[in-house]
Amino acid sequence: MKKLSLLLLQIILISTTWAQSFNNFPVTTQKPPLHGKHWMAITGKPLAATAGAMIFTKGGNAVDASCAMLAATCTMWDVLSWGGETQALIYNPKTKKVIAINAMGVAPTGATADFFKGKGMKYPPEFGPLAATTPGTPGGLMTMLAEYGTLSLKDVLAPAMQLADGYPIEAQTANSIERGKEEIKKWPYSKKVFLPHLGSKREAPDAGEIFVQKDLLATLQKLVDTEQQALKKGKTRKEAIYAAYDRFYKGDIAKEIARSSQEQGGLITEQDLSNWKVKIEEPTMTTYRGIEVYKMQQWTQGPALLQTLNILENFDLKSMGYNSTRYIHTLYQAMNLAFADRDFYYGDPAFAKDQQPMKGLLSKEYAKERMKLINPEMNDPKIGPGDPYPIEGKQNPFMEVLKKWGNTQASLNDKFLEDFTAGTTSVEATDKEGWVVSITPSGGWVPSCIAGTTGVGMSQRMQSFVLDAKESPFNVVEPGKRPRVTLTPSLALKDGKPFLSFAKQAGDEQDQLLLQFFLNMVEFGMTVQESTEAASFKTLQMYSSFGSHEKIPGGLILNSAMPSWVRKDLSRMGYKLSYQDRTSGPINAIYFDWEHGSFWGGSSNHGEDYGIGW
Repeated sequence: MKKLSLLLLQIILISTTWAQSFNNFPVTTQKPPLHGKHWMAITGKPLAATAGAMIFTKGGNAVDASCAMLAATCTMWDVLSWGGETQALIYNPKTKKVIAINAMGVAPTGATADFFKGKGMKYPPEFGPLAATTPGTPGGLMTMLAEYGTLSLKDVLAPAMQLADGYPIEAQTANSIERGKEEIKKWPYSKKVFLPHLGSKREAPDAGEIFVQKDLLATLQKLVDTEQQALKKGKTRKEAIYAAYDRFYKGDIAKEIARSSQEQGGLITEQDLSNWKVKIEEPTMTTYRGIEVYKMQQWTQGPALLQTLNILENFDLKSMGYNSTRYIHTLYQAMNLAFADRDFYYGDPAFAKDQQPMKGLLSKEYAKERMKLINPEMNDPKIGPGDPYPIEGKQNPFMEVLKKWGNTQASLNDKFLEDFTAGTTSVEATDKEGWVVSITPSGGWVPSCIAGTTGVGMSQRMQSFVLDAKESPFNVVEPGKRPRVTLTPSLALKDGKPFLSFAKQAGDEQDQLLLQFFLNMVEFGMTVQESTEAASFKTLQMYSSFGSHEKIPGGLILNSAMPSWVRKDLSRMGYKLSYQDRTSGPINAIYFDWEHGSFWGGSSNHGEDYGIGW
């Protein structure tokens, strides 16, 4: 009996050691957690986080600092540029409300399904001027700053302007330029900016080389000059910032963007730029075990995370064990159900004629119906969208389409994974006054087509549209329409106060890993830094929002450290397994420690993401 007890004790010790070594509850993390009581600034590049810190030391609030980090990341081409798009959630401590900033560009004049089909395309292209929606980030930045910031545009753009005047480029971006140089050479203005050593063996900048963007600097200077001139004429801070906004979208900058887009084969017109407006919206929200979780509206994939939480709330996840076979299978199946709905029902609500069943999709009742479809023993590779219309007392207008939906499959290869995990960046900030900002900006990544002499890299977000209503009835391209994007910042409140601000980059995997990050903290008690580094898994069963819009039914990416018995169980359950050494993010997040009156910051060990707190 004594020997048996000792044996059981050894088994328990071995199991505990394995759990810790597998990153379940790391005793230490590769990056230290951030701590602060006055402010916190986290984003995708160290220099950009420094830009946020510079603004805080000037007396700016979290919105000011977020705008400075956004400007810096765009200038540094952190998988985005100034011509891309910005999505933000902001907690306003004065109103105790979360608001959403919709600064997604729209399809330009002439961008119809027939237009692209006439060019022999199955989807809008991935690169070039025809991939471009109207620029959204400049308008989003200036709207956030005007409405909720405290400093001038001149103050907030100063770090980005210093970067545009020349900064030591990092290896990640420099090498990305070199890899994409054949695409870059198709566009004359891009070639001028990105390839300073044209004709040499390496035509991109070297890592550490001072990278100068004179045209972009001139554009930013025009915005600052316009603001300063307006202030001299007696305009208010807000009015002066909006004067700069108008110059970008209605003045000489807009003229050059439209001219150069058309010169290079694009469709954007001056009228497209003039008509476009930032929207300040109500976010979507659900509760998970009493915690309010906020996401953007259904022109993003954000509500899919809320739908998944609604389904998972019906399970005792903690008892399953972190990253056990049962836990992975349950989350995978719940995500499949939510993302199938995403693929079919999500799209720009401005073009939906009130037909989108979002009330039904986000209801707890619908979640309970969907959870009944989960087979606890096997993956369902044929799971499709549900029918939430009856919950709203309506009939589904797409039943015939729904019956025939879904038949595009892919094989796992480098191109599929590159499209599926296409990057962006994230920006997280908070301050002692109580402002909280979560941003997932993107678009205009290398190899971007630059708009003439503006230095502005145009978006590539048109590729997220479809051309056939049979694939996604609410996401067919139309002029003036926003594509359904993967970009998805997150905020959570608990007991009426900020609890978590979190976001990540990387395409269709964003809400998958944000879900697991959130559950790591809420269900398993990890710290915010442990949760950003913890091993996650990824489903490939939803349709990619990029490239050829394919999926891999049963496709499951696991961390390479996953033990053999879990691998065997999942294979038996019908999963097609592949592995990555690091599956943790990159995630950036802030946790609000109300007990001690401080902030905890987490920044994944996955890439170059970095934060500063004080």
